[in-house]
Amino acid sequence: MTRLAIVRQKYNPAGGAERFVSRALAALQANGALEVSLIARRWEKLEGVAALTADPFYLGNVWRDWGFARAARQLWQHEGFDLVQSHERIPGCDIYRAGDGVHAAWLQHRRRALSGWAACALKLNPYHHYVCAAERRMFLDPRLKLVICNAHLIKHEIQQHFGLPESKLAVIYNGVDTETFHPRLREQHRVRLRAELVIPAEAPTLLYVGSGFERKGVERAVRAVAALDGVYLVVVGKDKHAARYQRLAESLGVVERVRFTGAQSDVKPYYGLADAFILPTLYDPFPNVCVEALACGLPLFTTTTCGAAELIEPGRNGWVHDALDQAALVDALRAWLSRHADWPELAAAARATAEPLTLEAMAAQLVNVYQRFLPDPHIAV
Repeated sequence: MTRLAIVRQKYNPAGGAERFVSRALAALQANGALEVSLIARRWEKLEGVAALTADPFYLGNVWRDWGFARAARQLWQHEGFDLVQSHERIPGCDIYRAGDGVHAAWLQHRRRALSGWAACALKLNPYHHYVCAAERRMFLDPRLKLVICNAHLIKHEIQQHFGLPESKLAVIYNGVDTETFHPRLREQHRVRLRAELVIPAEAPTLLYVGSGFERKGVERAVRAVAALDGVYLVVVGKDKHAARYQRLAESLGVVERVRFTGAQSDVKPYYGLADAFILPTLYDPFPNVCVEALACGLPLFTTTTCGAAELIEPGRNGWVHDALDQAALVDALRAWLSRHADWPELAAAARATAEPLTLEAMAAQLVNVYQRFLPDPHIAV
């Protein structure tokens, strides 16, 4: 059996990249094709997966990332894995899964939203210099055999910034459990949870799920709701500046129509209460929450700099706009509201979009990728 190491530094149970790794590991273990080990600082217990700890002391984020990269590389070299797939920017890996996108591209998008002084501070930040340098070294390292991109958006950014050939790039969308995330959540949870949150039974309700409120556009979502009569917004997620967004809702006079629930161990009921999903993110390679929402039959409102926008046919299963074009977001929401009679059709189209993106399909694509580089060419998919 071929030995595969998957490398991911930090584990946040609510994080999209971490959930991808957990799902991929579970699917690959069920497939039986590979013996999978995990190299991380800390991780949840995963049945059948050997966890190797790389947790050197650090002070500051540059030392943190550099120290983990060094320790992880020493571990995988010592263990002699057949294949190393890293989810961190570490030169020397065989496969890199670009789940965090391209840092150089993210900085370009970030600068668009900043004032002059803030943009200057961003440019001078030593951590961003370290990440960009590590990213470039990894992409240009001759040992890198393949980059797994979670969206064509990321593939194109890698080609633009680093000139990698098509032969080194593969696009594999995140998989979703289409039985767990299902339109039936509506009938199971809608009435009860709306009553708990004091949301009228028939009020149009948007759902946001995620941390990182600034990058992912919670302010833009709140401002959009303020421009629309009778629309509610439920924000599920943790952010250290959450109070700032609550004050924004108060200042805009919509505090009665915006609910901040904090982080939730189980987000499924919230998909059940909503009518649509909103993620006006400044940059997001391919958020799991988007495909979860689609699987639950929720039309998606997102941006051109979100990889999940590739799944959207505007007006059919969602709408797409520029992240900084607030008027376009409001117009899209108005178009959705004006088509209330079509909501069942939109929900069906959203569900149909997600149905091919199963965990099993994702695992099969991953194993097909590994087959290209393994000494045993007869791994069953």
